[in-house]
Amino acid sequence: MRTKRHTFLRVIAVLLAAVSFSTWASTGSVAPDFTLKGRDGRNIKLSELRGEVVMINFWASWCAPCRQEMPLLNDLYQRYRKLGFTLLGVNVEQNPRAAKRLLKDIPVDFPVLFDDRNEVSKAYDISAMPSTVLVDRDGHIRFVHRGYKPGLEERYQQQIRTLIRE
Repeated sequence: MRTKRHTFLRVIAVLLAAVSFSTWASTGSVAPDFTLKGRDGRNIKLSELRGEVVMINFWASWCAPCRQEMPLLNDLYQRYRKLGFTLLGVNVEQNPRAAKRLLKDIPVDFPVLFDDRNEVSKAYDISAMPSTVLVDRDGHIRFVHRGYKPGLEERYQQQIRTLIRE
């Protein structure tokens, strides 16, 4: 049985490897396409969301700022989804059990996907938890945020509004 510390160190190692080997996720570049299985068992493919503003939030159950941010992200999703906005919560843990338990305590309405092989995390050059990427209607990365501090959701809201108006 793996300990939480072992799992934490393993995730950190994967994220550090992603920083070393990937340079895809830069502002203005085309967002790397991916297909991931959601908690409902269905696959979601990023390219099928073209025409919508997409926020991709990479998170882990062991990440305290991720847990703090999730209800705020859900509020943004509820507020803007009828205007052509969607939010994808991408869990980066190899075993999704802890994430599924967390979602019982912090329920969210937006789609939650599981990147258990960290392939998407690598493609997006994820180096901090949480990390958030905003993709415009044409599929280009427009904003990247590494980490979370209270109040950042106001900046998210401004950026979402800007992209929805375009």
